[in-house]
Amino acid sequence: MTMTGTRIRLAGCAKTFPDGTRALEPLDLEVNAGETLVFLGPSGCGKTTTLRLIAGLEMPDAGGRILFGDEDVTALPIEKRNVGMVFQSYALFPNMSVAGNIAYGLKIRRVPDSDRRRRVAEMLEMMRITELADRPIDQLSGGQRQRVALARALAVEPRVLLLDEPLTALDAKLREDLRLEIDRLLRRLGITAIYVTHDQAEAMALGDRIVVMSKGRVAQIGRPRDIYLKPADRFVADFIGSMNRLSGTARNGVLELPGGNLPWAGPDGPVEAALRPESLRLAEEGMAALTGTVISAFFLGDRQRLIVGGAAPEPLIADVPNRIEIASGDAVRLTFDADALIPLSD
Repeated sequence: MTMTGTRIRLAGCAKTFPDGTRALEPLDLEVNAGETLVFLGPSGCGKTTTLRLIAGLEMPDAGGRILFGDEDVTALPIEKRNVGMVFQSYALFPNMSVAGNIAYGLKIRRVPDSDRRRRVAEMLEMMRITELADRPIDQLSGGQRQRVALARALAVEPRVLLLDEPLTALDAKLREDLRLEIDRLLRRLGITAIYVTHDQAEAMALGDRIVVMSKGRVAQIGRPRDIYLKPADRFVADFIGSMNRLSGTARNGVLELPGGNLPWAGPDGPVEAALRPESLRLAEEGMAALTGTVISAFFLGDRQRLIVGGAAPEPLIADVPNRIEIASGDAVRLTFDADALIPLSD
């Protein structure tokens, strides 16, 4: 089964609530047909408000427009936009069976009985829950309920699938398993999907592009790789993953830091930059390196995370190979490639 992706465009969409709270500053955004776009940010940043505008659950302030393809849907309520929604709370009907929940939207749309049964059977098979068809909702696990919610949303063949923190209520292992399933499902269907989360791993795994939001504004839009390796400002750098801050002075091709000097290809003057933990590596004697002392060492299975003091103005976080025995109090030498430094701006 495949679905046709729909291009979505938001033009000048802002949202101010009746109490005067400005939840979203004017936003211009285009979602490509068949794309999975993830809105990522802390609570209260405007990501769910944006999703609700697209769904038709909220209206934008005067002048804002929302288009599905070439159709202006700004004034259309949710029931006339043909969107599928999956919520954190599942929002399933407890008085209906699994099959009844999946069939609900089709019944409302007056789909003939034979077609409705066929679509429900397709959804049950797609979600691998055929054996649960007659089971009451209150007898399902969290993961099973989420699969039913997805099946119900997709059964009506929506123009766009909207997912609002759909995995937050699940335990870590189940969340990771369902994340992989959702990714495979979206790729196979080719549907346009908009996914809201505060979980960076989810955003990186699922998004063709990520919209990082802060205080009702877009901080950065880009591919997961670009968001991680080339953050647009301090907020994005600090919010996405772990990050080291480096402050030093560059003179005559040398970057001067408290723990030592490193080659520097940039201009002279104060340097304010960031560095990912995996960009730091242990250095051998005689190499240009920063010298520090291990404050803490955490074995994480696939790697070790070291907290190293004395090498920079603030302790450094370094992810190093897992087969090297390192303990608190050990002296270490760390180095990195100059092109791993991420310039910081406000």
